[in-house]
Amino acid sequence: MYSNLVPLEEGQGDADRARPTDARRRDAATGRGYELLRADVLSGKFAPGEVLLETVLAQSYGLSRTPVREALGRLEQDGFLERGTRGYRVRSGTPQDVLDIYEARSALEAEAAGAAATRRTDLELASLLHIHDRACASDDPEMTRRLNSEWHAALWRASHNRTIQTLLGKLVTQLRIYDRGPHESAGDLAKTRTEHAKVLAALTSRDPDYARRAITDHLARARELRLAAFARNAAGSTG
Repeated sequence: MYSNLVPLEEGQGDADRARPTDARRRDAATGRGYELLRADVLSGKFAPGEVLLETVLAQSYGLSRTPVREALGRLEQDGFLERGTRGYRVRSGTPQDVLDIYEARSALEAEAAGAAATRRTDLELASLLHIHDRACASDDPEMTRRLNSEWHAALWRASHNRTIQTLLGKLVTQLRIYDRGPHESAGDLAKTRTEHAKVLAALTSRDPDYARRAITDHLARARELRLAAFARNAAGSTG
């Protein structure tokens, strides 16, 4: 009955069992390389247009070149890097890139705000109000900016649309590579608080149309601020 079975060669069974472990190790190394490199790109460690060399990155992160190469490819897909003649480089971006991202973000976040107005729970509204109150009470501009980002993320969650939430997260992260310092003054942050309050009023009254208009107006002003900051940074780098 078992005469047609071919016996395993010595060590073959061990090798087969080892393959999944090796694959997991490679995946873990690639994941680690991706997270480290992504954090460095978003923190501004690398200048716009700077070429990223596999050998240098591998040595810096204590990894082999293969996971670094795969991490670079993933970051290109994320929109943070682009291919040049000498390899991958940090995207320097253009004003049109900022406009394109905001066009997509405005459309998606308007839908998120409208959906949140009808789908939000009392707990989610309370969370949004609490974050807003903390931002209003803060006298630290950097803390206020972080709370404002947290507020937007909470708004997306309140839409109960995971696809929109995921896409918005990617778009907002892409915008960060164009930031070279704060782009909002104290007066701009005060306007943000007023605009957020209008969105909250729409969510409280469950008015989806007003929620869409309020968030669209808010993002239109934020777009102009970012474009102005982009122009200042570009002028400063060439001056």
